Amino acid sequence: MALSLRTVEPVQGASWVRDGFRLFAKHPLPFTLMFVVFLAAAVLSSALPFVGGVAMLAAMPMLSLGFMVAAESALQGGPIHPGQFISPLRGDARRRRSLLILCGAYAAVMLAILVLGHWVDDGGFEKLQHLLADGAPQEQIDALISEPGFAGGVLVRFGLISVASVPFWHAPALVHWGAQGPGQALFSSALAVWRCKGAFVVYTMVWSVLVALFGVLSALLFGLLGMRQMVGLVALPAGLIFSTAFYVSLLFTFNDSFGGSGAGSPGG
Repeated sequence: MALSLRTVEPVQGASWVRDGFRLFAKHPLPFTLMFVVFLAAAVLSSALPFVGGVAMLAAMPMLSLGFMVAAESALQGGPIHPGQFISPLRGDARRRRSLLILCGAYAAVMLAILVLGHWVDDGGFEKLQHLLADGAPQEQIDALISEPGFAGGVLVRFGLISVASVPFWHAPALVHWGAQGPGQALFSSALAVWRCKGAFVVYTMVWSVLVALFGVLSALLFGLLGMRQMVGLVALPAGLIFSTAFYVSLLFTFNDSFGGSGAGSPGG
């Protein structure tokens, strides 16, 4: 279908978050099931050293596109199911090849960033994850964080990942709905994010504030009730809801940036 590059006002970034939650609230179970299925696949793939991790990195573009396909289907009164993660690959050979190239490119870029970050902090970020998982004392965690290179490694990882996400943000959808090749899709995505950068800044800020606000309020509430141990339990389902609603909202960033995937807005 024909797509046209558009520019939106910064305030539209907040609308993307709102529309994502609104559509998720209408179909919470099927959307959540999709995300749970992906998480289960991630856990199973982790049993394969290195290969499993690379496979999950390569699957990330299909995760975002699958949710966009499901969100479009939901807006049109259609079904929502995990099969939509792979349904775009069932199209014509040219689109399938372009999507697979994007998946491979994304895995290669992310792997390079992770290797660079590991080199900068000498594996400090991975050590932190193990310490947190093992429930290590706070003193041990603080000592690791204060080590030279740790902050640099974190900045390299998250800084470069943020930059790399720009060309890949809309690229799978541009291949699927716009029939663009991998190179053109990456360029078009980067250009669209740049032209709508104000909206994406607001979008990022709203998500950050929502997550932080939930963490603070839940800690205060359970602290007052003397049930601090409940904070961790509540964080799990909350994280699942926030993550799923985020992926649902991706369709609205695409619709406003390129004139729509064929679906409308939940708000009409």
